[in-house]
Amino acid sequence: MSQTITITNEDILEQVKLSCKIHEIVEQIVARKVIANATAKMGIEVETEELQKAADKLRLANKLNNADDTWAWLEKHSLSLEEFEKIVDNAVLSGKLATYLFADKVEPYFFQNQPDYTNVVMYEVILDDEDLAIELFYAIQEGEMSFYDVAHKYIQDTELRRKGGYLGIVRRKDLKPEISAAVFAAKPPQVLKPIVTPSGVYLIFVEEIIQPHLDKQQRQQILSDLLGEWLKQQVKQVELDVALNKSKLVTDVVYNQSKSN
Repeated sequence: MSQTITITNEDILEQVKLSCKIHEIVEQIVARKVIANATAKMGIEVETEELQKAADKLRLANKLNNADDTWAWLEKHSLSLEEFEKIVDNAVLSGKLATYLFADKVEPYFFQNQPDYTNVVMYEVILDDEDLAIELFYAIQEGEMSFYDVAHKYIQDTELRRKGGYLGIVRRKDLKPEISAAVFAAKPPQVLKPIVTPSGVYLIFVEEIIQPHLDKQQRQQILSDLLGEWLKQQVKQVELDVALNKSKLVTDVVYNQSKSN
């Protein structure tokens, strides 16, 4: 027998709190308002053509190939068309704000931090047993097994197993330090000796190391990184202002209470 359950806005807010996501969501709200305030102050506006391009890009990223797909996606996420437009508008404003603030800082930043933008094409298998990892490593070295064989046998995640442990193009900054050091010292194509970490033993195949070039895609990535750091600072400042206001409120209450006594 089916059961009907009613979910209210209060239920959703309570679940957000219980999932310990409230601080993260508040930061996102503050960041969005900071962007809106900054772009308004700087006179940055969004053109209709820019919105259309951004909307097409968002649909492509979410594999929304037609109107039915789009409406189904909106319904799944409880979004109205107006809210979808807000998402797109915020994305365009963020990009234009990043360009406004940091366009002239991209090249010096890139050359100062060039190693951080080196990428790697890699595959990985994470094991619990170091002895097994070493055994598999030597089996691959001696041609008894391929890395694909190992991945197909030992990876639990279905999609990753089907891809043979393929992670795609990975940025240096997205790797753990102990893994990054070994990966970027490799001479591809190369299977690395097992790397022991607190989260498991990593068996990694480095297919290619991609040296950074300041092309259009890299430029956009740096603009996004710089805007992200700027937003973190702005959010922290807002949090500090809130904390100071709370402190002042408590002081005023204590002072007023002392006067009344």
